[in-house]
Amino acid sequence: MIYLYLDKNTIKLLYLKKTLLGQQETLYNQKTYESDLIDKGKIINVDLLASAIKEVISSSNKPVADNQISLILPQEFFSFFRTTVPSDIAASALNSFISDKARSILPVDNTDLASDYFVQESENEKVVTYFGINQETLLSIKQALTLIDFKIISIIPDTMAYFKLFEKTLRKEKKETILYAELGKDILSGYLFDSCGLIDDKKILIKYSEEDKIADILKTKIDEIVTNKKKINRIIISGEKSDTIRQDTFTKSVGVWTNPLKRIVPTFYESYLKMLIPKDGKAFPILTYDVCFGAFILSEENKSFSLLKKNNLYRNKVSMPKLKMPKKEVFLFVGSFVISFLLFVLISKFGNNFKLPNFLARKNIVTITPTETPPSPTPTPNFKKEEVKIKILNGSGVKGKATEIKEILRKKGYVEILTDNADNFDYTVTEIQVKNDKKQLGEMMKNDLKDYITSPKITVLDDKEASDLVLIFAADFK
Repeated sequence: MIYLYLDKNTIKLLYLKKTLLGQQETLYNQKTYESDLIDKGKIINVDLLASAIKEVISSSNKPVADNQISLILPQEFFSFFRTTVPSDIAASALNSFISDKARSILPVDNTDLASDYFVQESENEKVVTYFGINQETLLSIKQALTLIDFKIISIIPDTMAYFKLFEKTLRKEKKETILYAELGKDILSGYLFDSCGLIDDKKILIKYSEEDKIADILKTKIDEIVTNKKKINRIIISGEKSDTIRQDTFTKSVGVWTNPLKRIVPTFYESYLKMLIPKDGKAFPILTYDVCFGAFILSEENKSFSLLKKNNLYRNKVSMPKLKMPKKEVFLFVGSFVISFLLFVLISKFGNNFKLPNFLARKNIVTITPTETPPSPTPTPNFKKEEVKIKILNGSGVKGKATEIKEILRKKGYVEILTDNADNFDYTVTEIQVKNDKKQLGEMMKNDLKDYITSPKITVLDDKEASDLVLIFAADFK
């Protein structure tokens, strides 16, 4: 399994290969780029991201013989909220409650999100934490990985990975606010948590220099947070620069009890740490790859959490419609079946001696030989609408038309859709480009758009393209 963390301009890799003894052969690698890879929760350039990921994976000290990726993304990629519900609420009612809550809280339509939630229980209530990622963003990430023959099997918010690193140190009955702080090369970053998970999805970012004292920087930030009526009870401190911090003196300087991650992991997560067998024979650098290690624990303990199923929120609400058949038709069907079966038995038993009654006998039966071969049935497509990848390109220059067509296709059942401009705006005939292995998709698209376009041009799309179908709409598109 590959755990891949994607930050603004940094990629971290943790590759685990299970051995016969149940341990994990471990490779790790990281690289920081001059150009940003993401911005405000979106991929800047799909090709650039694909190239960067490939470089990090291929430059590890041993070959990576896997193509399945658990992708860890910064919190800025996700829509987020948390809420409390009664502890005895039924699962079906919980889904409905969260669905309504998402509609009222989130600034985006939650049906456009791939979403899921997890529940933390205390004595009297359940705390639900919801995460959702935009479908278009998810599609662009999938396209980047498809270009280098990798596949996403899970999406993990970095805040969930961080929370897993200290969750076992928490007591449900104790209400405390925790700051998880990571000391980077020149940036201190962090999030606020409590015993049930993430409190605030706004990331704390503080730049500092070698001359600055980390304790003073944190104390100033904590005083600022306290001013906003949030008392910090504990600090979990990680990052490479936390290795030299002394717990006692740092706690005294900051004024808040501090737990270095390097002490927490061997105490509470020793079983997971012992699974890892680095190829270089050195101890696993937990302070550098904390988010990857947290994602590994999460995948072991919370296998049901998934952001790859669209509207996972509704997974317990789907029910098959009840079908009612008219009694008369049922009676005729059963009667015809019984009569046919009896005739078959009689013919089989008596063979040539069996003669049809006179009222069934026919003379001068005319046999009509068909002059045309009946059409062969259309084969069932080997794909589903919600799985195919579609790109809509503006070839007419009409502003907003691509978004309009995207909504039309969404209503027709297509999900993974990207929009962009064509190479020019002089197209006069709409063109549907489709891959050879999905030829039926072209006819299906033509039929779905028959109210808007009469004679689109259907051509072959290069198999190397990330999309399955490219629709270049022209001036003839109504």
